[in-house]
Amino acid sequence: MEIRRFGPGHRKAEGPPGSQGVTGQVIHSDGGARISELVFQRYAMVSPHSNPNTTLFVVISGGGYVQVGTERSRINHGEAVVLPPDLPHGAFTDGSEMRAIVIELGHGGDARLLEGRAVEVGPKADHSAGGPIASGRPERAQGSLAERPKLRDEYDSSEGEPW
Repeated sequence: MEIRRFGPGHRKAEGPPGSQGVTGQVIHSDGGARISELVFQRYAMVSPHSNPNTTLFVVISGGGYVQVGTERSRINHGEAVVLPPDLPHGAFTDGSEMRAIVIELGHGGDARLLEGRAVEVGPKADHSAGGPIASGRPERAQGSLAERPKLRDEYDSSEGEPW
């Protein structure tokens, strides 16, 4: 058994390229996935960028903002957003801090996650039809931010107590 350490004292001083005020640590990386911790200071950012992998951005403490394409939304601890491949995305904080686990996924058993690029290794099999997919590439994922529940301060008091 190998214990992977992350958190305070284990993060790199610099975050991903195009970031400011962000530190992080890769927890695991192999051909199918890369899992990292990112910590955003107040007024920190990861500039909008894209990569060829489906990515899950899971906020585990604090909160901030995420941007997918031209859509921007607040995100808090206990919330996650799926970032589709090849669609510009970024994250930032204002007056708060945020800590997130970022999970980049390869495109299945015949693709590899390597330096931010999924590389096709062999023909993809379409198991539902019993034959190869004509293009040899998976369908592009579609995604958007989930609607965030209203906070207590956002309810109209004339409508009564929401809880």
